[in-house]
Amino acid sequence: MSGVLRLTGTVLPAGEQQELHLSGGLVVNRPAAADVTTVHTGGWIVPGLVDAHCHIGLDQHGGVDQQTQEEQAIADRDAGALLVRDAGSPVDTRWIDDREDLPKIIRAGRHLARSKRYLRNYGWEIEPEELVAYVEQEARRGDGWVKLVGDWIDREAGDLTPCWPADALTAAIARAHELGARVTAHVFGEHALPDLLAAGIDCLEHGTGIEPGLLSELAERQVAVVPTLIQLENFPQYAEQAAGKFPVYAAHMRDLYERRLHRLRDAFEAGVPVYAGTDAGGVLGHGLVAQEIQALTEIGMSGEQALAAGSWAAREWLGAPSELRPGDPADLVVYDEDPRANPAVLTHPRLIALRGKVISTRG
Repeated sequence: MSGVLRLTGTVLPAGEQQELHLSGGLVVNRPAAADVTTVHTGGWIVPGLVDAHCHIGLDQHGGVDQQTQEEQAIADRDAGALLVRDAGSPVDTRWIDDREDLPKIIRAGRHLARSKRYLRNYGWEIEPEELVAYVEQEARRGDGWVKLVGDWIDREAGDLTPCWPADALTAAIARAHELGARVTAHVFGEHALPDLLAAGIDCLEHGTGIEPGLLSELAERQVAVVPTLIQLENFPQYAEQAAGKFPVYAAHMRDLYERRLHRLRDAFEAGVPVYAGTDAGGVLGHGLVAQEIQALTEIGMSGEQALAAGSWAAREWLGAPSELRPGDPADLVVYDEDPRANPAVLTHPRLIALRGKVISTRG
């Protein structure tokens, strides 16, 4: 064995002082005889951060070219997000898988939206009778996830309404599960949630409409919520933009915004699993995972719980190795201070290693 990298520090989540050796893209046992290079001593070593709701390949107008995709992926990586769940993209980003210096992506295929009921150039715009076929298609294109648009503004109603009838949801989600895929849904409001839950949804994006009567089922079934708290800060702007033409929708979005922290806190305290996701792409820039993890403390998470939601717990939920043990991928971030006690330090990584190679160091 040669070319082994060595780090020492307090390794999370165990919180123990350890010596890590990296070789061949993996954490390895201490070599008996090898060319070992110490790359860092001290600090707190964290399994690579996770952005569980991200859109590499998308901006506010739709799909973007490879250069822009690369810039987005680098911004996420340099913020410490070494694993990304791409929650819908209209372009093929598989070329990123061949780049050892870019984050690992778990894809959900392309958004499945109702015709004329979502943002242009984002998703497949289809009708309920087409939903099962498109779920089959995107389940095969993705990496174990499918993304539905569960609600959006209905211009005739002038407010958020569910996008899919219950029977279509039930058939589509059942088919996804048969194909081994989990299903997540964009959902802002309250009205789409009962049918989504009854149909067997696995995850909710945003979740600002979660009401008390749903908490026990969400917790019992461990339906995850990725609240995208940074994105929710745009609700007042969305309301203002729509107020003249759709006053009911505008009032509804303001109400969802005012209740957001209370509702999400209730969900977390009820035992609903919550994970960090920025909703980067679309209207938001990339590289915001540290800020999203910090924002999770606003819904009652401790610093350690928020970090877990954006690191080891999220990795386990997504089926990725969640600790830095021998044989695990050598994807890690080092901080000067304990990020459990001071989440603000997450915006200043000291060292980032991806696939066993040092990507960046600071100072």
